[in-house]
Amino acid sequence: MASSRRVQRKMVVARSKLHQLRTLTNSKSVKKNSIILDACLYIIKLKLQVEAIQREYHNLLNHVQEVKVEKLIGTRILVKVTCKMGKDVLVSILEAFEEMKLSVVQARVASKYLFGMEAIVEAEAEANFDVKALTRALQMAIQKQSIM
Repeated sequence: MASSRRVQRKMVVARSKLHQLRTLTNSKSVKKNSIILDACLYIIKLKLQVEAIQREYHNLLNHVQEVKVEKLIGTRILVKVTCKMGKDVLVSILEAFEEMKLSVVQARVASKYLFGMEAIVEAEAEANFDVKALTRALQMAIQKQSIM
């Protein structure tokens, strides 16, 4: 008597799990084998979706490049750079600042998956500063690092 109750209990639990699996995978099947097959197909589809997302993520990492230069008060300039991590990206950017005779007043750098920098730089003289020239110089510094 006790063993038949255990068998019944196991069957109820198995039916319940099959029902959960059917619901989770949106299976229209009723048979156990068909539900399991639908679940396998669902897992394969999920795996393909994850792989597609990973490819897109890596593609984005390889093509992200943003340089924003904004004139602030007086001779101060706000510079924001986001790009793919590369060897010595920060060095190249600082060299570009130096070539344009800009001094870094304040900077924040992050480099976990992407390189990100936000800096306030100061020009020696307000009259000879060109926002577009600095933007181009920074873009070239980043490009130089992506080639290396």
